[in-house]
Amino acid sequence: MIITTTPTIEGRPVRDYLGIVTGEVIVGANIFKDMFANIRDIVGGRAGAYESTLRDARLQAFAELEEEARRRGADAVIGIDIDYEVVGQGGSMLMVSVSGTAVKL
Repeated sequence: MIITTTPTIEGRPVRDYLGIVTGEVIVGANIFKDMFANIRDIVGGRAGAYESTLRDARLQAFAELEEEARRRGADAVIGIDIDYEVVGQGGSMLMVSVSGTAVKL
């Protein structure tokens, strides 16, 4: 499965457009990650626990998008858009959403 942010795939014309596909993941930040992130804010450095959580959420969202595209018989998903939002009371959760157009090449 080809997954790309571009609207076309060079040398591979789109034969059929199969519709928009999406993947969404919402993850909550836990108290320990928050505590260590606050320490990092004071002493400097990267918040590795948050980065790991964000990376995992993004990979899960892409897996959902790809699975939906496969169910529709797609060879590729073009025009991918990745979006990150803070949601929940006090911004306690992070949403990662990806969307694109499933196509048959």
